[in-house]
Amino acid sequence: MTSTQKSTSSVATRRSATTGRTSRGSRSTRRVAAVAAAGILVVASFQVALAFGAPFGRAAFGGANAGTLPLEFRLVSAFAAGFWTLAALHVLARSGMIRRFPRLGHWRATWVLAGLTAVGCLVNAASSSPWERFGWAPFTLGLSILCVLLARSGRDDRPGWGR
Repeated sequence: MTSTQKSTSSVATRRSATTGRTSRGSRSTRRVAAVAAAGILVVASFQVALAFGAPFGRAAFGGANAGTLPLEFRLVSAFAAGFWTLAALHVLARSGMIRRFPRLGHWRATWVLAGLTAVGCLVNAASSSPWERFGWAPFTLGLSILCVLLARSGRDDRPGWGR
């Protein structure tokens, strides 16, 4: 194996010698994606719980609503749960762990997700709710860091993916 082949195999994008298919994701990239997807699913589960009326109002939307959220916020939580579920699928597709929806793993979307989680961290840190400041802010900071690591894991080499 030449030095070029060794360095290429350590990059996040590899081409299988037998099938010719691109296999994104080194072992470390898959681990980062699995942890990020698990964290994102925690957020999605929290949003589902809020949408169904769980009394976690102090830990969401600035903490202004004790107990169950009003209907408007519950609808927002239902939408957010769907978004975060798609985000979890995205990070798994990005690492190559899910191959059914290959375009879902576009590298640019990973940078957008990293930016959204960073903004979420700042918003949670600025919240008057201690649950958001000391719970969700560090949690979303961790998600943001994981998304940056995943976004830096390499671009796709397939045609039409917008290098």
